[in-house]
Formats: sequence, structure tokens, C-alpha cells
Amino acid sequence: MTSAHSSRPVTLITGAAGGIGSELARTLAPTHDLILSGRGGAALAALCAELSATPLELDLLRPDTFAQAVAPLARVSNVVHNAGMVELGAVAEQTHEVWTRTLALNTVAPAELTRLLLPKLRAERGQVIFVNSGAGLVAGAGWASYAASKFALRALADALRAEEAQHGVRVGTVYPSRTATAMQQKVRAQEGGEYSPEHYIEPSSVAAAVAFMLAAPPDAQLTDVTVRAGYRA
Repeated sequence: MTSAHSSRPVTLITGAAGGIGSELARTLAPTHDLILSGRGGAALAALCAELSATPLELDLLRPDTFAQAVAPLARVSNVVHNAGMVELGAVAEQTHEVWTRTLALNTVAPAELTRLLLPKLRAERGQVIFVNSGAGLVAGAGWASYAASKFALRALADALRAEEAQHGVRVGTVYPSRTATAMQQKVRAQEGGEYSPEHYIEPSSVAAAVAFMLAAPPDAQLTDVTVRAGYRA
């Protein structure tokens, strides 16, 4: 469990129960005290038990509940915003409800959670890492709402970096291309295609990139890291 007296960094990961989040938690567990956030449930509880991590149940569509949830946390050195959602659809077809929910979860929730945790992050001279997407760099047909939320997340990261430099808080963004996760399986179903995980980046590879960013020495920050699929034999 996390401790106010531990010398290890305390890292909070959202969307920790599966995919990139759980791989990152396992990667960091030997050297970080972990706060693993999710909507609750057996998967999050099991992961916290496995890694001796602190669970943090958050409904990311209810930012009004964040302050009470994070108030008991003694220390937070790093925050990795990994949670997200995607609903594909043409601009001519997607309703305001899809747009509102996508932006709320992918952009507004990270902004509010970061705001609330900034005093702790400043005290630790910590890092904020945003797990973005290739869609945060280029928007394709059918991806407008998701890409808009990720373009906005990139703007949030850039502004936050400029604002928090004086406080010693470093800010980075990682842009993975398609990754073999449950979200990607959902995307392929929405696209009407087959899901072949061997064609995509392993979640552990993205987790390794985030861990590398967090391990940067204090005089350096990795601001933007793009992770693309390599070639397999």
C-alpha cells in the first residue's frame, strides 16, 4: 500500500484494470507504489491484491465526485491518464450525446483530475503522462469525436507543460498506434473487420514506453513519444 513516508514514487494510473493500464501497473510495481483507478469490480480488486496497490474507484463521467475520492491520498508523484473510450461514426450520424460523453471521459476528466492533484504533484516535482492515440495526430473518416477528444488532450498537455514548468512538474504524451486491447477489438467490430491481435502493438510495449518516460532523469522530460507497430517475423 502507498505510504506518506515511502521514498518510492507514488503513481496513479487511470483505466488500470485492463489493457495498457494493467501492463503498466505490473511494469512499475517493483519500483513504484501504485494507486490503481477504475470503476471498481473484480478485475481491479484482483490487480490491486496482486500488486499490493491502493484501489481508487472513480466514475470518470462524474468529475464532481473526484475531490472527495482523492482527498485521502497522502502522496501522488505521477499521474498516468490511460482511461478512454471510443465510438466510431460519421459527423452526419453521431449525436451530441456521443460527442459529450467522449469529450467528458477523454478530455474533461483528465483535466479535472489533474487540477485536483496538482498540489501533490508540485510537492513531488512529479510527472503527468497522457496516453493519447495516433488519432490525436491525424483524424480519419469516422473518427471525428474520438480524434477531437484526443486533439484536445494534446492541447491540455501542451498548456499544462508550459504552466507547470515553474513548479517542476513535467508533462508528457504517448501516442500509440493500434494496440491489442479490448478497446481495439471493439473498434474492429465497429469497423466491420476481424480482430487479429498479432497485427497490433502489445500493451506491454506501450507500457514500456510510458515507464521509460517516467524514468527520465529530473533534468529531462520526454514530451511526445509516438509508438508504432514494428515488423514481426
